[in-house]
Amino acid sequence: MRQVSKIAVASIAAAAIALTATGCGESSTDSGGGSDDSGKLKIGMAYDVGGRGDNSFNDSAARGLDKAKKELGAETKELTARTSETPADRETRLASLAKDGYNPVFAVGYLYKTAVDKIAKEYPKTSFGLVDSVSDVKNVDSIVFTEEQGSYLAGVAAALKSKDGKIGFIGGVDLPLIKKFAAGFEQGVAETNPKATVQIQYLSTGTDTSGFASPDKGKFAAQGMLDKGIDVIYTAAGGSGAGAIAAVAAKPGTWAIGVDSDQAKDPALSKYAASILTSVVKNVDTGVFELSKSVKDGKPLTGTHVYSLAEDGVSLTTTGDHLKDIQPKLDEAKKKIVDGQIKVKTTT
Repeated sequence: MRQVSKIAVASIAAAAIALTATGCGESSTDSGGGSDDSGKLKIGMAYDVGGRGDNSFNDSAARGLDKAKKELGAETKELTARTSETPADRETRLASLAKDGYNPVFAVGYLYKTAVDKIAKEYPKTSFGLVDSVSDVKNVDSIVFTEEQGSYLAGVAAALKSKDGKIGFIGGVDLPLIKKFAAGFEQGVAETNPKATVQIQYLSTGTDTSGFASPDKGKFAAQGMLDKGIDVIYTAAGGSGAGAIAAVAAKPGTWAIGVDSDQAKDPALSKYAASILTSVVKNVDTGVFELSKSVKDGKPLTGTHVYSLAEDGVSLTTTGDHLKDIQPKLDEAKKKIVDGQIKVKTTT
């Protein structure tokens, strides 16, 4: 497994104007469209449920796309998965982008793995970027993260900031990827304050991905935890996290922990910034930009790239200086993880 040695934090460029597609319930934005012979870089982006504007995971990928448009002069097309669709729908989405000459084509989310494995073989001259899962197809760049490590640090922060040691975790769907977040977080809490407790709740199960795009479900789950005296809630649930953050912000003296993007800086959530303790950031934008640039340079990245805590592939945000009083302890925990003294679990 090849590992990235250095992560450059991608800058946030201007967001593309969202347009709604009329077919198949997909949203689409297209700044170029179609194939041409100009040699101009054309990037296709297939988002997970929630798409651009989820204030979280998909938006992190979108930032990388925006940077590629700005710095590499790329044309782009964006498509978004629906909450209820078959694997064939994802295959069709990826194939349509590759057929229209987009290269690279990004598949954002682990649910695209099967589709990437199939479609990448059918379009061997196209580079595919698979986020949050691993494919062994030779023209695929698998972009994965050590979510559990960033979540461990969030657990340390939660344990140190909670008044009574009552802490909550809300996951979008009860799947292995989200359970990595829960496992790291729970371990970080326990090893910082053994007397603390973590209530874990998932918004949907199995193939039901609505838990990633239902702010109302996030808000309801968070409110239930707050009613039980929980005063720090970490939500790893894509767009549903906005609801949880809103619920926390409505109760003084409690903290929300965001995910994937610096949610305190997100325009849609900035009004809640005073209640967002930190966010566990996954620099998906870096992976998107690095593959895009490699394709433009004629040397497409392939293999598995693990963006870890050691290379700042995952990190805690410091917006609002809410961590200032506990930063030394967070730095100590980070050092121990990087040095291998702390082995972070990936399952609860």
